[in-house]
Parts: sequence; C-alpha cells; structure tokens
Amino acid sequence: MTLTLHQGWVVPWLASEFPGLGVAWVEVEGAAGRSPEPVQRRLRDLSDRIYGAQAIRLREQPVAWSYRVFFRQIGLDPDSTRTPVEQLIFERLHDGGFKSQGLPADALTIATVETGVALRAFDADRLQGRLCIRESMPEEALPGDPVELDPGTLVLADEASTLGLLFGASAEPATVTKDTRRVAIAAVSVGSVPQMAIEEALWMAAGALERA
Repeated sequence: MTLTLHQGWVVPWLASEFPGLGVAWVEVEGAAGRSPEPVQRRLRDLSDRIYGAQAIRLREQPVAWSYRVFFRQIGLDPDSTRTPVEQLIFERLHDGGFKSQGLPADALTIATVETGVALRAFDADRLQGRLCIRESMPEEALPGDPVELDPGTLVLADEASTLGLLFGASAEPATVTKDTRRVAIAAVSVGSVPQMAIEEALWMAAGALERA
C-alpha cells in the first residue's frame, strides 16, 4: 500500500496557543458500506483484549493523556465529554464488545483504539485544498445544519467550507456515503502525540479500508 501523507495547517494564534495541534490526512479508495468479515473479526479480537482494567490504565498512556490535557485546555471536561478513544472504550464496556458500524467507522475504531489517535473520515472528492484547524466565524454553521456554531468553536475545514467540529459532528456534504469513491482519513494531533503514532493510525485505518 502506497499512500501520500498530506499535512494541513493551523491558524497561527491556535498553533501558538496549543503547540502540537495539527491535522494530517491520507486518501484511499473506499465507500460507506458493510464491513467485510476480516474487519469484523478484527473488531471481535479487539473486544476480547479490552476490559475494565485496561480502560482505567488507558488514561495513563501518553497519547490518551495528551488528548485529555487538550480537552481541558479548550474548556472540555474529559470525564464528561470523552476523548475519541475513551468514548470508544466506554461503548465497548457498555455494549459488551465493539459493535460493527460499517465502513469507514469500523476502520477508524480499530485504528483509534490501537493507537489512541483521534481520526475522522470525509469524502475526498468533496474536499477543496488543504485541511486546516481554525475557529468558527461569526454566524457560521456546519453546511447542512441551520444551527449557528458558538463563537470560537474549533472546527476542521478545507479552503472552501467547514467540514465539522474538531471533535464531533461532521458537515453532511463532507460525509462518506455509498456513492463515495475515495475516502480522506484525517488525524488530529495534539500536545506531545508523536508523529509516528499519527502515521501508524492513518496507515492502519487506510489498510482496513483498502482491503475491504
């Protein structure tokens, strides 16, 4: 599998305020659909490895801890608004296993749980230019959603429009559907999350999609 790693950018004041904040992405052929048996088997194997004790120790791991620190820095309590990996672990403990949500969600789940890195997926053919992290603009709303964002909300965007909240909902026009032909898998890095972890997460998620 040969993939090109694309680096996005962060508006200068955010980059200065939050060293290590960034976004990178890769593009791979894929679409929304039912996960094939190999991907579902990986979810089952992952479920068998995750128990309550592992969930407690998760917070002590450097990557997971970095996201918790960043959440507090932007005014979110990670004990009530869970980081992406902790939300997935919570759902596994609540449901008794990682339930298949289809692709690309299952690919992101596998890679996020394995690495701790926060991942998103978008329809690559709907993106325009480089991805970036910025604050929402006055009276801005996610495309397809009439509700205005609170001023200063951190969002992922391309050079034309907002793609979604930095950690949260994606704009409807950018989501992956059954008609998608190429998927952009984006990783949001914070604090001291190493570049190696970012690349591993992207490669792992892309591999699951490419082999589907």
